[in-house]
Amino acid sequence: YRPLHEIFELFKEEDQAVFLDSSLQNDLGQFSIIGRKPYLSLKQDKILYINGQPSEESFEDFMKAYLAEHREENFTNLPMISGAIGYFTYDYGRRKEEILSRFEEEEDLIPEAVWNFYDDYLIEDHRTKEIYLAAGGRTRPAMEEIARLESMIGRIPVTTKEKEAQEADNSQYRVKIIPDSEKPEYLGAVGKMRDYIVEGDIYIANLTRQLILESEKGPYETFCKLREINTSPFGGYFQYGDFQVVSASPERFLKMRNGEIETRPIKGTRKRGETKEEDDALREELRNSGKDKSELLMIVDLERNDLSRVCEKNTVKVPELFAIEEYATVFHLVSTITGTLKRDKDVMDLVKASFPGGSITGAPKIRAMEIIDELERGKRGLYTGSMGYITLDGCCDLNIVIRTLVCKNGRYHLGVGGGITCESEDEFEYEETLQKAKALFEALK
Repeated sequence: YRPLHEIFELFKEEDQAVFLDSSLQNDLGQFSIIGRKPYLSLKQDKILYINGQPSEESFEDFMKAYLAEHREENFTNLPMISGAIGYFTYDYGRRKEEILSRFEEEEDLIPEAVWNFYDDYLIEDHRTKEIYLAAGGRTRPAMEEIARLESMIGRIPVTTKEKEAQEADNSQYRVKIIPDSEKPEYLGAVGKMRDYIVEGDIYIANLTRQLILESEKGPYETFCKLREINTSPFGGYFQYGDFQVVSASPERFLKMRNGEIETRPIKGTRKRGETKEEDDALREELRNSGKDKSELLMIVDLERNDLSRVCEKNTVKVPELFAIEEYATVFHLVSTITGTLKRDKDVMDLVKASFPGGSITGAPKIRAMEIIDELERGKRGLYTGSMGYITLDGCCDLNIVIRTLVCKNGRYHLGVGGGITCESEDEFEYEETLQKAKALFEALK
């Protein structure tokens, strides 16, 4: 047994290799997954490209038909043994909802969606400390590939904790931060957002700042540091050649297995304290915050409504309303919403009904997205989109892309934001964006 993050060292430079990393190993983060050797690559970049060739089909239509025609049952207890890993950007969702953007002419940093169907999967069960290999045999005979992977894993040198500490890179990198808006501009946008709420256009909306970070530290080294200092259940590292994704997201967007759906919106954040007493006080402050509870409640209502469009009648429930989750630098207030998919619907219907997630748009969703486009300073790109997997047996597990860096052309792109309500305090909202970026800043140093 070797932990999957050690095994991924073998593939970190391999084009299109991806790692869905549950570095926080709890009930949400039981499994981690490596995908490699794509046999079918889908890229949405204004139009759909299938294995690099342009297609007149829409991404949704192709994906829906392909999943139906190539269904492959998973009789194991593993989350996936075949299917696709990839992402949707927020702007993919905006266009899906036919919301025009004043930034339409701006070039996208990365494609709107990339989904690869991989031939090889390595899956780690953190609970049992076991590694599973799944080979589809599409690019190389399956048993040959499994034997080759076993041999490669067996040759990974064993390192002790003491040796790891000695080999750790203790270099300090200077990080230059280039924000898309300075503090007065962001606070001005908060005020305008609040005006829309008072006027009755919306109840709540998420307002984002985009930061460009310059550091000589490489993306994989940044990922290794981030997973060490800010463990998360829905993190990952995607190696796409001309860009990389480094994620430590704490938020699940959609999980579905055997038709049972779960979504877990986050609304409400407090920093961790310097002492146990301060930590306890901040946790209780969040637990008793009327503003944060009302904010989360509005998003719960929105996501209940989204799920009701594709779920069986009377199956959408809220088993957990105001839970406190602890992370390395912050506390979060979280709800859980569940439902059962209608028999005539599939995973793409679920994505279509729900994406982008209500926790990072607002309510009502369409009007909130229109106001977001008016007040923010550019496209969101991958931030507040979704990463994860969609399987050939019609299941999925997708995160909300927060606490995530996109590295391209030697620069890191980071989105940070928060929910604005009529009760929002300007200074608090600004400070919250900095708190959410704290772990990412530390990882880049």
